[in-house]
Amino acid sequence: MELNKLYNENCLDTMKRMEDNFIDLTVTSPPYDNLRNYNGYEFDFESIAKELYRVTKKGGVVVWVVGDATINGSETGTSFKQALYFKEIGFNLHDTMIYVKNSAPVNTNRYENGFEYMFVFTKNGLNTFNAIKEKKLWEDNRKIKAYKRDKCGIMEKRGVSKSLLKIKNNLWKYFSGGGQTSDSFAHNHPAIFPEQLAEDHIYSWSNENDLVYDCFMGSGTTAKMAIKLGRNFIGSEMSEEYCKIANKRIDNENIKIKMDL
Repeated sequence: MELNKLYNENCLDTMKRMEDNFIDLTVTSPPYDNLRNYNGYEFDFESIAKELYRVTKKGGVVVWVVGDATINGSETGTSFKQALYFKEIGFNLHDTMIYVKNSAPVNTNRYENGFEYMFVFTKNGLNTFNAIKEKKLWEDNRKIKAYKRDKCGIMEKRGVSKSLLKIKNNLWKYFSGGGQTSDSFAHNHPAIFPEQLAEDHIYSWSNENDLVYDCFMGSGTTAKMAIKLGRNFIGSEMSEEYCKIANKRIDNENIKIKMDL
């Protein structure tokens, strides 16, 4: 199967040509709950989830970015249903991460929705974790720190790291408006996600030359960030219009990489 290519087709058609245990990492966001019109396309969630399990390598990761609509005063719970189904077919729910975004003002009897879920699923363990670190807010001057009790009820104690950095928590905040990308034409797609979001997940769960997949490639953000980080990619996208947007972004990133060499 040809790598570094966007396939203008249903992702089930793309994945059926993949061998078992083929993909290192999937980073994607499905068109959930009909919140937006993606040129009228729909998807078969359960079949796609099963195929993702088959084509994901042992130790590989699927990052599933999803949220819920509110219908007749009640959230749909689609995100939870999908997460539980992924577990049912064999994936491990490695982490339930939160994508904190700027929210649109509302005038209803509920608070503004300011987040989406980023479910991180693994298959038979985890091969890669490149931790993103950030500065600590304060320095811990203790020499010994109590962490937790062992099975006998004895409090475990360890030395305190003097590093000024710590691993980020799992609430990741990104601006989700017009500044998500420098590719202004990409906003012809109704729901691009921030480039930094895709970049951070690709960095965290894969290594250079690994293969990154997006079964709902849309405007091409996952492919663009995979190229930037030295990964291979495959994408599936049913809309010819969105494929044109994505391929333009892919071509621009490849040109930029060549100019920087």
